[in-house]
Amino acid sequence: MKKLPIGIQNFNKIIEGNYVYADKTNYVYDLLENASYYFLSRPRRFGKSLLLDTIGAAFSGDKELFKGLYIYDSDYSFEKHPVLRFDMGNISNKSSDILEQSLINVIMQRAEEEGLSLIGTLPSDLFMHLISLLHRKYDKKVVVLIDEYDKPILDRLANLEIAEANRDVLRGFYGVLKSMDAHLRMTFITGVTKFTKTSIFSGLNNLLDITMSKRYANICGIAIEDLDKYFGEYIEKLKTLEYFSQYDDIKNEILAWYDGYSWDGKNRVINPFSLLYFFTEEVFKGYWYSSGTPTFLIEMLKEKPASFLSLRNLEISEWSMDSFDIRRMEPESLLFQTGYLTVQEVPPHYGTPTYLLKMPNYEVREAFNLHILSGFTESGDIFAESSYRKMRDSFQKGDLQAVLETLKGLFASIPYQLHVDAEAYYHSIFYAIMMLLGFDISAEVSTAKGRIDAVLELDNTIYIIEFKYIKCEPDISEDKKQGLFDEALKSGMKQIKDRGYAEKYSASGKNICHAAFAFLGRDSIKMQTA
Repeated sequence: MKKLPIGIQNFNKIIEGNYVYADKTNYVYDLLENASYYFLSRPRRFGKSLLLDTIGAAFSGDKELFKGLYIYDSDYSFEKHPVLRFDMGNISNKSSDILEQSLINVIMQRAEEEGLSLIGTLPSDLFMHLISLLHRKYDKKVVVLIDEYDKPILDRLANLEIAEANRDVLRGFYGVLKSMDAHLRMTFITGVTKFTKTSIFSGLNNLLDITMSKRYANICGIAIEDLDKYFGEYIEKLKTLEYFSQYDDIKNEILAWYDGYSWDGKNRVINPFSLLYFFTEEVFKGYWYSSGTPTFLIEMLKEKPASFLSLRNLEISEWSMDSFDIRRMEPESLLFQTGYLTVQEVPPHYGTPTYLLKMPNYEVREAFNLHILSGFTESGDIFAESSYRKMRDSFQKGDLQAVLETLKGLFASIPYQLHVDAEAYYHSIFYAIMMLLGFDISAEVSTAKGRIDAVLELDNTIYIIEFKYIKCEPDISEDKKQGLFDEALKSGMKQIKDRGYAEKYSASGKNICHAAFAFLGRDSIKMQTA
């Protein structure tokens, strides 16, 4: 049984060390035989670095390294070329000056290894000179591989001035590649986000973006059809443990937890990072998100809680996915690029393609629930998990008073600066909390007579929910506050009844409960049910 390549992103080490390698060299062959400039966006921990290293190995001239793989029996020549590899994840980036110096150090170190003397003071000038000298030295065009191209920007999004300064440094650095076309055999750039070409790759108008290409949908990750081929022995091994029994049951559970990623709505792949850790630990849990959730993503979602209302059956255009810039970041495109949303379907459409997005699997839903709830309350993961258990138990028991008490605690722990005087805000927060907790909840549900604020479906009960917000002075008396509560709750219950919201669910066979929530500021929440 081959070993599991946990944390190994070096192609040579995987092959020579007899580790499991899911053959992607058919895609590598296709890339090498076609265009020269490529860009690929994929979530973190999804195999981008290993893909680049495989491409670099293909230019090493060592054909025997690929014996048994697709490309070995192809007509690829395995001609040796000098390879320049930049891992931007290992480049210091605390400021634009530090970023520049780090790039200079990397270039100068490579030049020293090659016995070359460079002229210039800027990273871009040194980069150009290194490429031209390598071409001259080996009489072969140079291969440039850039991993995590966006890391110096993403690391500094908490300070937009530094992020923009780093972006400007990178724009000049990457812009060199266009002018060096005569010296380059291939350029491949990977990252998480898809910044607009005008902001980062303004000079690279010949860069082929294969992120959403059907042709390369499975270029990273483990295809479902390959699970048995590469990991069948590991699944068989799990059958010997007391809490696993049938091969197919184990496989289906693996798919539920770690499968579901798609970039074309048809081909699905399994998260390789989580899969490898699962077979190592032999326990189903979240591995991918525990390796680090982008801080900038959490902060953005805290600032725009209303975006949660559109996350179910979210349809987004390809143009929206691509229009990503430092000062114009939308949560939906960012959630997709970072791996929290994936393509469920590509509906038939004329013109620019549109994509129906969803969360890919249970691991991602759990990550989303825990990290966002923790971020909203700023009380940490322990508080979030405790609230999760209390809310689920209370709803399943039909104890809505206990639900209300837990909600009060959640709302009270949300920082003051996140609160605004608007019903839609509290609606969004409630919906976010329910979705984060894993409940099947729909927002703004249309009926013949209006829109239901929220519908929450459990195994035996459907809750029809209306929200009412009333602004009141902070020093209002308790009697007047109670009067406002009574008025708001009565209005909410009357709206549910008068508009016949429950009729839509009369054939469900489930119990139907009407629930009105009234908000009078941050700490004042009451509920009425019928």
